[in-house]
Amino acid sequence: MRASEASLHHADQSAEPAEATSALQMITEEETDWIERSLTGNSAAFASLVKRYQQEVAAQMWRFSRDRNIHEELVQDVFVEVYRSLGSFRFESPLLHWMRKIAVRVGYRYWKAKDRKKEKVSLSQITYDSTEATSDQPKSAEEAGNLLHAMLEQLPPRDRMILTLIYWEEHTVEEAAEVTGWSQSLVKVQAFRARKKLKLLLQEQGTT
Repeated sequence: MRASEASLHHADQSAEPAEATSALQMITEEETDWIERSLTGNSAAFASLVKRYQQEVAAQMWRFSRDRNIHEELVQDVFVEVYRSLGSFRFESPLLHWMRKIAVRVGYRYWKAKDRKKEKVSLSQITYDSTEATSDQPKSAEEAGNLLHAMLEQLPPRDRMILTLIYWEEHTVEEAAEVTGWSQSLVKVQAFRARKKLKLLLQEQGTT
């Protein structure tokens, strides 16, 4: 179903739940037009979509890697998958929300691939790149973010994912479940186990 047809289909459902109607209202006519033209192969329309959301996606992927080259590749991978998946967008949530779910999947795949290569490093070996910090960001906050990223990097991908979503990006259990595709019970159990692992790691590193 094309984007315009999907919009009309939803608009015609008078008995549709209020939540779905509200979600539709968060998708602008401009975004709908971009999606529709992108699905016909219009590269300029998709470029407009990328330009609109590139900053938000880049900020999210900074959670997954602070290596500038890898970070750039991850952002590109997200938009490649967004392009390939546009036909499955159902207009049931804001476009950015849908894109963030794709970004999580891309980042998680990267973590799992890196974990399989066993590219583990100790905290003392990590060189931080602070060039991405904004000029008005306190150095202490930047260092804290780098330390947190380094500590999480020592954990398995599933633990790292759930701690990032709940404690760094401040998602609720329900939101984390939606993003990961896990049940809420699994999210709670995974978060509990991940906290214990992180606490043990902090104790081993002598970090408070």
